Amino acid sequence: MFRANSESSFEGPHQKSRTVTAGADPEKADGVIIMIHGRGATAESIITISNEFDAENFHFVAPQASGNTWYPNSFMAPSERNEPGISSGLQAIFNIITNLEEQGIPKRKIIILGFSQGACLATEFVARHPARYGGLIAFSGGMIGKGDTVNPYNYTGSLDGTPYLVGCSDKDAHIPVERVEESVQIMKKLGASINKKIYPDMGHTIIRDEIEEAQKIIEAIKTS
Repeated sequence: MFRANSESSFEGPHQKSRTVTAGADPEKADGVIIMIHGRGATAESIITISNEFDAENFHFVAPQASGNTWYPNSFMAPSERNEPGISSGLQAIFNIITNLEEQGIPKRKIIILGFSQGACLATEFVARHPARYGGLIAFSGGMIGKGDTVNPYNYTGSLDGTPYLVGCSDKDAHIPVERVEESVQIMKKLGASINKKIYPDMGHTIIRDEIEEAQKIIEAIKTS
């Protein structure tokens, strides 16, 4: 299973795409939120979610997927059908975190947030690259694994209490709630602090309650 690294950096479709930033300068910020957009969306669109948070002194960074899509098929499709997009996307997140660390920002000050396809990519990244992050916020998304299956034995290491918020509808046309449950169990095994929110008939969207739950993760970084 591919894990991004610095020594043999993966080169794929997303490595030449732009990155959008907003908020405070990273060196002066209380923390950083990396925001991963969904299928057909843009870095600019996902970064507008920052306006919903009380995070005045946070730095926001959003990578852009090539062709506005991180991978071409459903995250439930066999993973080989979604390469090189998945590996390229994982490397893009890794490169952003590496750059932030070089600026003196530790992982425990970094929140990784995604919606839909972006939430799937963000969740898979954290599971494959476990550490103590500031948080993982998955709005309507679950782990990718091999697409049709997720083998918990493929994931090792410790998240050391990383807050993991996952919110999803119980009837989502794109994200089966069963995959969310699988993701929660694997993240629990890796040592994440779980906050699972399954909403009746919510649909494929983000609601105010999820924003308020995400704000709690932001507040914890502010006071740390």
